[in-house]
Amino acid sequence: MDRKALVNQIRSKKSFLCIGLDTDLNKIPKHLLELNDPVFEFNKRIIDATKEFCVSYKINTAFYESRGVKGWESLVKTWKYLPKDCFSIADAKRGDIGNTSEMYASAFFNEASSQMSFDSITVAPYMGEDSVKPFLKFDGKWVILLALTSNEGSKDFQNLKVGSDMLFEKVVCKANEWASDEQLMFVVGATRGEAFLNIRKQAPTNFLLVPGVGAQGGSLEDVCKYGMIRDCGLLVNSSRAIIYASSGLDFAEAAAAEAQKVQKQMENVLQAIF
Repeated sequence: MDRKALVNQIRSKKSFLCIGLDTDLNKIPKHLLELNDPVFEFNKRIIDATKEFCVSYKINTAFYESRGVKGWESLVKTWKYLPKDCFSIADAKRGDIGNTSEMYASAFFNEASSQMSFDSITVAPYMGEDSVKPFLKFDGKWVILLALTSNEGSKDFQNLKVGSDMLFEKVVCKANEWASDEQLMFVVGATRGEAFLNIRKQAPTNFLLVPGVGAQGGSLEDVCKYGMIRDCGLLVNSSRAIIYASSGLDFAEAAAAEAQKVQKQMENVLQAIF
């Protein structure tokens, strides 16, 4: 999906909501566990219930890889079931030397070999340009580079001073030499508030994937105040607050209600730019 198509979806659905399918067997409703593939069945019902309120789905691959072959099968089936008008994110946080990154890129982008072709993948930048470039070789695919994350330990490195800038600012500035805003996004945690101002200095036109709204306590208002640009430029992710809104028979309906609540807030914000 190119940038124009993504922005059109945001405009059409009046939403920039990304729903994270971080599906944990220990948290899904118990009545699903008797099914052959409870993870996929859970995902399927969540997708059916929420697809009109979001523009993107983010699949955290660790929740699937941890279950071995059965988990990978659930991952493939979930990708195939995702609505084609929704931007798909493989939240795999890959990043290794060039030839290894080529294999990772093929795993998530090359449908002929892996049965999956996500629109994008999250990538760790620590190993530098040659670990990121293989993902950028795929036409029409996006790299979402970790820049300023929402976890507590991120301060160990990301906020270190490098000259007059912080390390995360150096990462964003350098990465923008590798690709344009038509192929490169950044992860910026919602719990960072005014830090979006520093990100926007280095990445004034890039889309930002923003985790941390909802269960992690991030403020949608602050994200929009400091991070929104002319064509929105934001994908705000919510996972647990939506998909685990209920553990009962009504789990899909509860997820839809939560997703719609967020979408309505986003609609009010978008009125100012569209």
